[in-house]
Amino acid sequence: MTGPRYPALIAALPSTVPFVGPEVQERQRGAPFRARLGANESLFGPSPFAVAAMQDEAADIWKYADPTHHDLMGALEAHMGCPRENIVIGEGIDTLLGYTVRLVVEQGDAVVTSDGAYPTFNFHVAGYGGVLHKVPYKDDHEDLEALMDKAAEVDAKLVYLSNPDNPMGTWHSGAKIEAALKRLPEGTLFVLDEAYIEFAPEGTAPRIDPEDPRVVRFRTFSKAYGMAGARVAYAVGARDLITSYDKIRNHFAMNRVAQTGALAAMQDQEWLEEVVDLVGAAKAEITRIAEDNGLSTLPSATNFVAIDCGRDGDFARAVLAALIADGVFVRMPFVAPQDRCIRVSAGRAEDMKILAEALPKALEVAKSG
Repeated sequence: MTGPRYPALIAALPSTVPFVGPEVQERQRGAPFRARLGANESLFGPSPFAVAAMQDEAADIWKYADPTHHDLMGALEAHMGCPRENIVIGEGIDTLLGYTVRLVVEQGDAVVTSDGAYPTFNFHVAGYGGVLHKVPYKDDHEDLEALMDKAAEVDAKLVYLSNPDNPMGTWHSGAKIEAALKRLPEGTLFVLDEAYIEFAPEGTAPRIDPEDPRVVRFRTFSKAYGMAGARVAYAVGARDLITSYDKIRNHFAMNRVAQTGALAAMQDQEWLEEVVDLVGAAKAEITRIAEDNGLSTLPSATNFVAIDCGRDGDFARAVLAALIADGVFVRMPFVAPQDRCIRVSAGRAEDMKILAEALPKALEVAKSG
């Protein structure tokens, strides 16, 4: 008796996930976290109108969802200022990134990203047999010039950039991205992940014609809209590319409750503005807590703050381990020298109080170790 005959590519891949979820860590430690500050979720939650809309829609969950996402598409048309033919909706940016890689990358094709950037993108590239070429960060920013140079050097099919950046929280101006696109090699698709754009300063989003065939940009309801568990995101690109997603996407994957919640969230811009203000106050409090402990922080255009622990990655990992042992869930960058930092999500006043109490103890544990 034999099992399935895996393709050689799949057989050679490790069985892994890009992130270990906080629920897994809670089971391992045998206790829930006191503060959940590691996954860049919105601890302020979604719009109350979105919650009510999803509760109402739950009674109709026996129905399949509209695979064209008609009503949500209408709202996104108005929001992005482009026709629905330039938009595809999917189950979170992670899934849309996977679809994009599947559309474009064949085994052996070159793909360019930053060393230490969002690992789920790399996960998809590896899964379809692409060859990753990584360039280092420059001054804790993804290096636009180096990304374009590497793309030309290896004839890349895709170049990935998150702006604002995860895991550092830094950002480039839209004007700088527009200028960099002039150096994008012919035939290369620029993958622009804008998951945190609602928190960014004015001028961070580049002015790109939706019909520009060089670019596909991604946005989400997981961060500012507070709907990470619903898995709703969308991509904007040229019509030919967007139409091509219909060749491979799971047309009935986006459940009707999530669609309804996202639509209601878009209609409550007052809540979005309030959340952005609350996040700004929480980031200021994270910075104050870090400074009270002799640490510095990186400027952030996201809903998290990278705290520079002032030493190397081993020390930062010791700080992180001590925080987790004390019931405070945080994460950190994976690659040096960015791994000198820990990454703390914006939280409520009670979460910030727990962080203020736990961080000095964690630093002492790390120093004594």
